[in-house]
Amino acid sequence: MAADLVLSLNAGSSSLKISLYQRDPTSAALPVALLLTSSITSISAPPAKFSFHLASDHHKAVDVPIDSIKDHNTAFSHFLEALRSQASINEGRIVYICHRVVHGGDYLEPVEINEESYEHIEKLSDLAPSLSVIKACISALPSAKSVAYFDTSFHRSIPSHISSYAINQEIAKKRGLKKYGFHGLSFCLNLSSSDRDTLQPPGSLNLILLHLGSGASACAVKDGKSLDTTMGLTPLNGLPGATRSGAIDPSLIFHYTNKAGRITHDPSMAAHVGVTMAEDILNRKAGWKAITGTTDFESRPGSEGPEPFRLAFDLFLDRVLHYIGAYHLKLDGEIDALVFAGGIGERGVQFRSVIGKKVECLGYPPVREDKNNTASEDHAAVVDISTVGQEIKGRTKRILVCKTDEQIEMARECVLDDRFWNAT
Repeated sequence: MAADLVLSLNAGSSSLKISLYQRDPTSAALPVALLLTSSITSISAPPAKFSFHLASDHHKAVDVPIDSIKDHNTAFSHFLEALRSQASINEGRIVYICHRVVHGGDYLEPVEINEESYEHIEKLSDLAPSLSVIKACISALPSAKSVAYFDTSFHRSIPSHISSYAINQEIAKKRGLKKYGFHGLSFCLNLSSSDRDTLQPPGSLNLILLHLGSGASACAVKDGKSLDTTMGLTPLNGLPGATRSGAIDPSLIFHYTNKAGRITHDPSMAAHVGVTMAEDILNRKAGWKAITGTTDFESRPGSEGPEPFRLAFDLFLDRVLHYIGAYHLKLDGEIDALVFAGGIGERGVQFRSVIGKKVECLGYPPVREDKNNTASEDHAAVVDISTVGQEIKGRTKRILVCKTDEQIEMARECVLDDRFWNAT
């Protein structure tokens, strides 16, 4: 009998990442086998770039410009055409489709998408690209069941005194105004990868996780559970990103938008900007794009680039170090590993090196520069870039680089979830 297949989709604001896996329930460590990957990027800046790559093909995936891809729906349709051209893959064997959904609200675990759960996700996500892809999947593959995996679920263990804001609690509870946290799928994968590399059971691991990319956040993990994270009610809080400001003085936006503001006496600087645009400004027109003019953090590395790039590098470094220090205290200094993930975390050689030198005062071992320089080229899921550290309070601190793959994390969770398979 042919094996069941699981399709994982990760829809970003201008991208769609897709992976197809074969279920292998006999392997507890990795219960899925990769069959193919597909990537559609630059959807909002045509021509979109499309790649389709079988795992059995040892050649490198090639991006092909496709003018007909205008949105996430046409991106998924183009993927389906490529999938159906593969005689070796029977789309009828796709049992589950896993969707990464950023905000889960009160959902604490993955949920099968039906009319009720879709309406709940729609209220939280508004015009998120995942919604259009979910609709497209249900229409194109009606025999497969769609399941939502929420970035917020990993942070359900955060204590109330950390997740609460110092505002009227009656209003906060009524409106759901609290810290939710995001990047949960990435952090969950980092946790499971770290326990294999440190040979520690996941329930005892203390980690500082750094997901550093165009969206960036940090997370303190105590005994295998999220204790605190930098993002809050929305992904805007905490670390700056490609177009996000990160944490700022909340009153800044009133000065930014007020012609009589104290920050500038030039009314043209704030002309035609309304307070209602504040969230859009801080989410889409800030970050290192506002400082350097580009969303590519690594295009001109900090110490080598002109002043705007040095400012972006130093500012990002300062904010990351701020949270490393804070989380070090929250974890009582008892930490197994500092973990880098995300695009910058995986490829930012200089950034990791500078942070490595800074955290030596906290008991971390020096970074091995040979390992650091080649970490992104290493095919291992986890690369230890630290020298042998000294054991402190029964823990030996390490500095790790983890490959981020939210698609495989969703597929892994799906295959191991008895709720889904006992019903099929």
